[in-house]
Amino acid sequence: MHSGDLMKILGISGSPNENGSNDKIIDTVLEIASKRGFETDRVLLSKETVAPCTACGACYEGDKCTIDDDMQAIYPKLVDADAIVVSSPVYFGTMTAQLKALFDRTVLLRRHGFKLSNKLGAAIAVGGSRNGGQEKTIQAIHDCMHVHGMIVTGDGGHFGGIARKPAESDEEGMKTVRDTATKVCDVLEMMK
Repeated sequence: MHSGDLMKILGISGSPNENGSNDKIIDTVLEIASKRGFETDRVLLSKETVAPCTACGACYEGDKCTIDDDMQAIYPKLVDADAIVVSSPVYFGTMTAQLKALFDRTVLLRRHGFKLSNKLGAAIAVGGSRNGGQEKTIQAIHDCMHVHGMIVTGDGGHFGGIARKPAESDEEGMKTVRDTATKVCDVLEMMK
């Protein structure tokens, strides 16, 4: 767990679109967490550049990725978090390429001590329609979390937050987003 007094929740928006539904969803999640007394931090892929992994193998030998981009500043945020909540739009039935690049690059943390193991993880997805691939996208995010040995939670009754765009006007979807944020806070409190 986080070494400071307060437990920390990191929100990651996997959308390349600044101030879109996913960025706003992460704001909502972190606002709920902050009101519950958690420290928060965010990574918005709409403002960060994370190149794809090239499978160069350098991270087998050393503990630094050879690709010099914004991922270098994201690694410590991931390691420092007690919980990670990830939101992605549905792109062709799954997470965005930008988010997949981030997850692929976290192999460094896995190869050097499973640094995300036992952290809490949750996922949120936004589709173009009510049944626009959100559950498949959440499953793909959960799969990446499981590879790290993370503890995955949903919204209390289903897989996580499921909204359709524009998310802020999707009352039913935003309830699942708030429920996911609340569940993450509840479980972290149990883990103290």
